[in-house]
Amino acid sequence: MKKVLLIGAVFTFFTSLFAQNFTTKFDKIENEKWWGGYNAIGRQMPFGAEEKRFDLASGTWGNLAVPFFVSNKGRFIYSQKPFKITFKTDAVEIESEFEKVGVQKSGGTLKSAYLAAAKKYFVRPGAKLPDELFFSMPQYNTWIELMYNQNERDILSYAQNLEKHGFPKGVFMIDDKWMNEYGNYDFDPKKFSDPKGMVSTLHKKGFKVMLWVVPYVDLNIPEFEELSQKNMLVLSKYSQKPLHITWWNGKSAAYDLTNPETREYLISTLENMRKTYGVDGFKFDGGEHLYTSEAQFYEKSARGWDYLKEYVNIGARFSFNEFRSSWNSPNMPIVQRLADKFYGWGDLQALIPDMIATGLMGSAYACPDMIGGGEYRSFLNKKKGELDERIIVRSCQVHALMPMMQFSVAPWRVLSDENLKTCVKFARLHSKFAPYILSLAKHSSKTGEPIIRAMEYEFPGEGFENVKEQFILGD
Repeated sequence: MKKVLLIGAVFTFFTSLFAQNFTTKFDKIENEKWWGGYNAIGRQMPFGAEEKRFDLASGTWGNLAVPFFVSNKGRFIYSQKPFKITFKTDAVEIESEFEKVGVQKSGGTLKSAYLAAAKKYFVRPGAKLPDELFFSMPQYNTWIELMYNQNERDILSYAQNLEKHGFPKGVFMIDDKWMNEYGNYDFDPKKFSDPKGMVSTLHKKGFKVMLWVVPYVDLNIPEFEELSQKNMLVLSKYSQKPLHITWWNGKSAAYDLTNPETREYLISTLENMRKTYGVDGFKFDGGEHLYTSEAQFYEKSARGWDYLKEYVNIGARFSFNEFRSSWNSPNMPIVQRLADKFYGWGDLQALIPDMIATGLMGSAYACPDMIGGGEYRSFLNKKKGELDERIIVRSCQVHALMPMMQFSVAPWRVLSDENLKTCVKFARLHSKFAPYILSLAKHSSKTGEPIIRAMEYEFPGEGFENVKEQFILGD
């Protein structure tokens, strides 16, 4: 075994010496600005005023990454594979280990360039949407209120309070730690006495129900041994044993989603959950932790981005889905949520530019994280009068005319009666605009056009290229 590993290491060393890098360099047009790459840094866009460098092979910044950039002067850059890109004050330089990446031109505006790229690369014949309920009614996620103590009693209590205070019925997401262990797809019997009955009750109240999942498997459960014996887990290049992935909940193994048998195993497991308990779909979290050179996949040439792509393909099979981390998935029928935002004015101000960036990267079906923020410690043990309620209310108002809106912190727990009523008002406003928002989503499925649009997109050349505090909903 040592000889095999040594030979492999020597081969890798010498092939890296002779690996070809392709470089493209072109001059910038006067006042040219660029969007793309990572939606998590939408607040830094547009690029062009100062030098910036990005390596799309290094990860996703915990959110959406697409090897696509588009400019307000009618130019765009796209590749199926990641590349490095440097925006200089007078030029743009691209480096790729896979191919020579060129710059293309169509018209002279942000809109003309984006639509040309979407038509050429993004739009899929017969493209589908996530379920229409996402665009018409708010979503409710139990993370902030229950954290790792997801349980039947408190879940039903949350739903009852939504009814009591007059919130529209929509998608109901049960978050982390409803299952026994990661990789064991069954409800924890200590927390759920009748999970099927709970789901049925939520359905009768008018909700659709989703469960949080990750592509990781705990190391101390029977499923780990079974999957390991069947070669369904990602291996370490060095030990040839299941790779221990470090993620925010510790160390786990990972399903090898480049293996067709593993994909079918996970799909059948999720389908069985739907059949057994009546749930409608899944919130697909994680996946970005396979961007490591130690990972050895079933598909030998696969890399971390290929893994994430397979994860998205699995999730797209379900009409009720949600992703935070994804790779190069324009016009896919997935709900693309913004990465977790903190409770505070700074992250609140990032919602609009990050959503604009998401749309300009080909993912129109986007949700701007949780109202008030998705970082639970900010709300832990807080009561009315202990938070700046304006942040939560303003967040709710920003969400209202986005493609989707998602509550998590319970407004009735942390807001005054007046501010609670305001949030209910804006949740209903979102539902009022549902026909228009849904029409935009259907239009996007055919054209790839963003639902949330930059001012520069609709009003080119009028001095809006740097505006990121407002947006256009459709046209």
